[in-house]
Amino acid sequence: MAIVVVGGHSRDVGKTSVVAALIARLPEMRWTAFKITQFGHGFCTANGEPCDCQTDEHTVAVSEERDSQSGTDSARFLAAGALRSFWVRTRIGNLAAAMPRLRKEIAAAQNVILESNSIMGFLRPDLYLSVLDQAKADFKDSARLFLDRADALLVRAGSEELVPRWRGVSPRLAIGIPRFSIAPPDYVSDAVIAFVQERLSSEHLRISRD
Repeated sequence: MAIVVVGGHSRDVGKTSVVAALIARLPEMRWTAFKITQFGHGFCTANGEPCDCQTDEHTVAVSEERDSQSGTDSARFLAAGALRSFWVRTRIGNLAAAMPRLRKEIAAAQNVILESNSIMGFLRPDLYLSVLDQAKADFKDSARLFLDRADALLVRAGSEELVPRWRGVSPRLAIGIPRFSIAPPDYVSDAVIAFVQERLSSEHLRISRD
């Protein structure tokens, strides 16, 4: 089994599109996909809607997507060709509570792809891709924490030459990490696919785990 994690430093940088593109371009992997969302106070993890219940209820929800046309991100994964797709919702800082269910579903899968940064604190994936857009100033703490563990950086085309506005993020964290330019509508280039295939090859996985 191969485990791939796709993270990113902010909202709307293309993480979901990258996951969907990898699923579509690598159908032989027979993916099980996971969208992981962490909500702050004031939102219910059961459905992502505003919620004023500041209790221990509704702190974790895991649902399997059945309809590829429902319009959710997890539906996009099904539409791209994933065998199964799950949406995992937790309160911020409460992802550990969802891990027993996640580990059960992962163990039953052939290959797994997850959209998340924080999952890196609980799993050691075979490949971690971090999506960056230097035009966006926001940089999540979870993305900064695991940036130096990225196997490749997927940089939004057109932002490569911009001066980064990321306060508190040392450029040294990304030294030596391969970089690939990505752009809509495809989001992953042939070069990205070749890199992923090489890293997930049986021989490479065998060597890295020995």
